[in-house]
Amino acid sequence: MLLPEVLEVLAPQPGQNFLDCTFGGGGHTKKLLQAHQSINVTALDCDPEAGLRAKLLHNRFGQRFQFHDLNFTQIDQIPHPSFDGILFDIGVSSFQFDTPERGFSFRYESFIDMRMNPREGITAAEFLEKAPFESLVQAIRDYGEERYWKRVVRFIIEHRDTGILQNTRLFAEYIAAILPRSTQKTTHNIHPATQTFQGLRIAVNKELESLEQALSKAIQKLAVNGTLAVISFHSLEDRIIKRFFRRMAGQPEHRADNRSQMERSRQAEILTPKPIEASQEERQFNPRSRSAKLRVLRKL
Repeated sequence: MLLPEVLEVLAPQPGQNFLDCTFGGGGHTKKLLQAHQSINVTALDCDPEAGLRAKLLHNRFGQRFQFHDLNFTQIDQIPHPSFDGILFDIGVSSFQFDTPERGFSFRYESFIDMRMNPREGITAAEFLEKAPFESLVQAIRDYGEERYWKRVVRFIIEHRDTGILQNTRLFAEYIAAILPRSTQKTTHNIHPATQTFQGLRIAVNKELESLEQALSKAIQKLAVNGTLAVISFHSLEDRIIKRFFRRMAGQPEHRADNRSQMERSRQAEILTPKPIEASQEERQFNPRSRSAKLRVLRKL
């Protein structure tokens, strides 16, 4: 995602060290390693399938590539002291989304799992069956930004122990059926259950809390004059990133931030006043890039 743009902002130079906090399929890592034969890349991913893909890059690039089976909230556990560039590509990878048994997508019929690390935590199906009302509201209304969240939450509570909340396609069909007809015809042919699934995924993986933790740790691992690049796909994620960047740059985080300049600390410079978006060409061959936003920070 946004490969040319990421390479341009990270500007890899001989001898530099980079950290890819979201290895996924290894696309960004591979391009950085190919930029020069003396560049080193450390990558993280808590998905066990990503670890298998990482072995292929290790076979090709040897010790220049190091992989750690860690969540990006565990950046502080990496032994390397600092990096010239750190990259986050937030959200579900194509590999996860396109693997039916992972339960991220209603395009396939499967058990609703949605865990980025299937070795820990509860599944989305368990969350649907057992989560209290307040947690369901947070997932559907706040994280999914579903306008008709009351209908969705009521449906979930009323259909526990029926089996409907266990199956991706069945659950999505029922959600589509209870929403107003106006939601059936949306731009880009977005399925009516999309926002509900999005909210569940964010809740199950604690994505927003994890992002806040990871950004704070990443700035500590960034070398002076190093670059932090973050790609997000959701307005809530982008808001967290934007506010963090403004805080690091000694700027008001939001309109209600009335702290004096004496109370602020300028540790970095924002290189993207407005986020970089995917080119028209990439949007055409990769529809998922439509919502991608890249923000970049340089540590002072």
